Amino acid sequence: MRIEPVNFLADGTQRASSKKYRRVFFIFIVFGILYLSGCVSEKFFLGNLPQEAAAYDPVTLEPLERKGFFGKMRKLVFSQEPHLAGKKKDRINILLLGQGGPGHDGPYLTDTIIIASIKPSTKEVAMISIPRDLAVDIPKHGIRKINHANAFGESANYKQGPELAKKVIEKTFDIPINYYIRVDFRAFKEIINEIDGITVDVERTFTDQEYPAPNDEFQTVHFSQGVQQMNGTKALTFVRSRHGNNNEGSDFARSKRQQRVLLAIKEKALSFQTLANPLKIQSIIQTLGSNIVTNLAFSDIITMTKLAKNFDIDHITTLNIASGPEGFLDHGKNERGEYVLIPKEENFDRINEAIEMIFEKKEYKEENTSPRPKEPTVRYDNINIEIHNGTWRAGLAARTKKTLLENTFHVSLIQNSKERPIEESYFYVAGEVSPNTIEALKKTLPIQQSFTLPTSSFSTSTTDILIILGEDFLE
Repeated sequence: MRIEPVNFLADGTQRASSKKYRRVFFIFIVFGILYLSGCVSEKFFLGNLPQEAAAYDPVTLEPLERKGFFGKMRKLVFSQEPHLAGKKKDRINILLLGQGGPGHDGPYLTDTIIIASIKPSTKEVAMISIPRDLAVDIPKHGIRKINHANAFGESANYKQGPELAKKVIEKTFDIPINYYIRVDFRAFKEIINEIDGITVDVERTFTDQEYPAPNDEFQTVHFSQGVQQMNGTKALTFVRSRHGNNNEGSDFARSKRQQRVLLAIKEKALSFQTLANPLKIQSIIQTLGSNIVTNLAFSDIITMTKLAKNFDIDHITTLNIASGPEGFLDHGKNERGEYVLIPKEENFDRINEAIEMIFEKKEYKEENTSPRPKEPTVRYDNINIEIHNGTWRAGLAARTKKTLLENTFHVSLIQNSKERPIEESYFYVAGEVSPNTIEALKKTLPIQQSFTLPTSSFSTSTTDILIILGEDFLE
């Protein structure tokens, strides 16, 4: 019998080759399974990102490296960076809500409503201030002021106010709201105190003689122009003031102050040894508890903080949805007889376009708006205006006089009405006044003209226009 020679070398090579291919195939299968698991279970893995401060590096804010083989494998295959909602569309929208909170009048009426928009690709930031008196459609409640949305949601379910406010704003302005943060007065003050105060550049000096005080009383507060340090209490007073003189008594002016303070908080919080530290962030969240409501996970907050470090702080775009001759809004009433702000075009199309294009259209950016050529000043100081305060709001006539003087009108007399309170404001033309002057007055003050003088009103013989300020008057 013939015995064929055996090639032991060839046989060994084949076996080695077979083992090698099996090993490569096994590794391929393992990585394939891991990859597919990552694709279909991205939300699951992201949900397992660290939600504890100790799991993050306090300097880089990156998750600390996990020990062991599987920890390293996970880091190799999966990104540990949370996918922030809105990032794929290059726009992250965060709704910022401020309320008084328990112990204050109207505790869940939102005094501050701001949409903060972030464009990650360019590190641009925009802030859109929404006036609290804006008339919007709130489900099950009809046309109401937008600051009621949070209150209605809260009355239905505890801590659900921001969810309803989010839905109302999304529907009204046709914009997705990815996240929301609601703070009350206590949280606002505590956050500023935690970072040892903020530096604010006060644009102009003003005094508010009707700032809320305990026991339904008023107190006088004053701010001087210039750069100054503010603790939590002073900053809260600065953003809450609604009756200041020197053009600081409007919601538009208050919105600008709120934006200034938010930027100051951001600047200080992200500076060295302050809030840009996971332990400090988590400490504040735990301390304030119910004073802050947000749908941001702790890992989202850390990612947002890292993103905020690179914001272009010198070119913040601001948009104030305000009334006035060049604003978006007019004064009106809803079905309940409440005075509200309504779009001039009777729809939100122009406002929504301004919000959508805020990063593209320079005319919506305050800092990029070229100053318009000054037109010749038209003066109306050749007529005598008399103002009667028909309310119990101290100083209302004086503040209105200040507004008229700043618009070149002449006010000869201010006093209280004989009867108070008077519900509706109006003005009555007693002398010879040109139609242009009447139109200018209507644009300056949000009140209607009356063609009959009520018997309860009186004026001097030299008065050309009598103004009666009622309870409905909006400053």
